[in-house]
Amino acid sequence: MAQFFIGVERKARRCYGFDEIALVPGRITINPEEVDTSWKLGKKTYNVPILAAAMDGVVDVKFAIAMGKMGGIAVLNLEGVQTRYENPEEVLDKISHASPEEATRLVQAIYEEPIKEKLISKRIEEIKRAKVTAVVSAIPQRAERFGALAQEAGADAFIVQSTVTTVKHVAKSYKVLDFYKFCKAMKVPVIIGNCVTYEVAYELMDTGCGGLLIGIGPGAACTTRGVLGIGVPQVTATIDCAAARNAYFKKKKRYVPIITDGGMSTGGDICKAFACGADAVMVGSAFARSKEAPGRGFHWGMATPHSNLPRGTRIRVGVTGSLEEILYGPAKVDDGSQNLMGALQTSMGNVGAKSIKEMHKTDIIIAPSIQTEGKVFQVAQRVGMGK
Repeated sequence: MAQFFIGVERKARRCYGFDEIALVPGRITINPEEVDTSWKLGKKTYNVPILAAAMDGVVDVKFAIAMGKMGGIAVLNLEGVQTRYENPEEVLDKISHASPEEATRLVQAIYEEPIKEKLISKRIEEIKRAKVTAVVSAIPQRAERFGALAQEAGADAFIVQSTVTTVKHVAKSYKVLDFYKFCKAMKVPVIIGNCVTYEVAYELMDTGCGGLLIGIGPGAACTTRGVLGIGVPQVTATIDCAAARNAYFKKKKRYVPIITDGGMSTGGDICKAFACGADAVMVGSAFARSKEAPGRGFHWGMATPHSNLPRGTRIRVGVTGSLEEILYGPAKVDDGSQNLMGALQTSMGNVGAKSIKEMHKTDIIIAPSIQTEGKVFQVAQRVGMGK
């Protein structure tokens, strides 16, 4: 693996993000309507390989039901306003009306309200009553308790999510979650996140988890990279973790899907993530723009309410269309943020991939001019790719 000197006796390798690569069309093309976009989580198959992120501005009970009825998964955050407040609508209104200067302080205050365990069960049961998939998330410190409650309430999968997750976490002030025991105890698939390197991904797969979230700091509302200085661009992170998945499958004969989480604002980014090896992707800001999203045109990161060191911010994304338009079209905007499934199917057809696993074999090129070549009028007029 090529490394370059960045100073005396210090080397670093070059990593890549979505804007720096492009996909090469295939020698064979396929009718987009005839490609298979499905993926598996545990024993269940889903036709939509795009998950809505566990953020309060994106997913509430109504949104999770709407997404489920369209064949996808929306993840409910068990540590957000939905489980802290009996009536979260009033709180969401306050957040949406706060000035940029007030937003972070207000969100911090709102999230000081204790989580109510009865609301965890209530929210999951509300989703399940609509006969759709219920997937929920919590941080490692609360995973054992919340995992048991979620499972009892009928959740179909449980996500353990933190900024950086490793098997070998060291702490004296609180009990460290044993992922091996937790995954074994849970009767539903456990998805663990987030990670970005080959070694950590391989070790996490060995816990018995049902999937991995890939990505540290690329989200539209996340400020981890600015606050902590850590992260790996999503193209390199996805490729490295996909290599770990393939090596793990070759050795252990168990396939653990990887889910690229964050950094994708357009259909093109999503297509590139699959070409890099993702089995599914998790998206926040694209869905935060839907009429069904609870954020009222605003979006904020999961670590935004941290009382001492916020690693997210509230951003305005606006409301551009319905969830159906964002997922399936017809697109009413020209920037690639709508009809995400149509974009994926068309891209798969053009590279000659009949399935997501065939999409993994797509030829990728380094193309730093891919965003700007021939786009001078779009840039000047701030339309299409020039926005």
